[in-house]
Amino acid sequence: MDIKNMLKHIKLGQVVPPQIKNSGALAGNTYFDTQGLAGVLFLLDIGTTDVIVGSTDTDTPPYLEECDTSDGDYTAITEAELASVIAADDDNNIFGIHVDLTKTHKRYMRWNAPTAGNSTGANVSGLAIGFPADVLPSSASEMGLEEFVEA
Repeated sequence: MDIKNMLKHIKLGQVVPPQIKNSGALAGNTYFDTQGLAGVLFLLDIGTTDVIVGSTDTDTPPYLEECDTSDGDYTAITEAELASVIAADDDNNIFGIHVDLTKTHKRYMRWNAPTAGNSTGANVSGLAIGFPADVLPSSASEMGLEEFVEA
């Protein structure tokens, strides 16, 4: 599939609005509806930062969670976790987790409560890119990512 045709078929969603945050959960974290897709690439875009970014706290690496309903109880997706927390010196990097929806997964997905440590803060935003069956991402380096996890 050529790039022009691919762009016509992907689904985009903002799951963490751009913001600077220190000491606590990032505001506006929301779900991405995966219905009709074969794969989703979740991205955390880290701008200037001097704090650790994790999930729920600054000791837990950012991870994805899923649910059958948009407002239900979300659970962690197996193997959909970054290798470690995002460090205070990880300025200007993009981190990604790809979820293969051809495996058994629930319809709604989101980052688990992204949290920034206590100092000046972290500039963070999160996007989700949904792919139809014939257009799936391949490697971290080809996508310009610092880290790429497949679940």
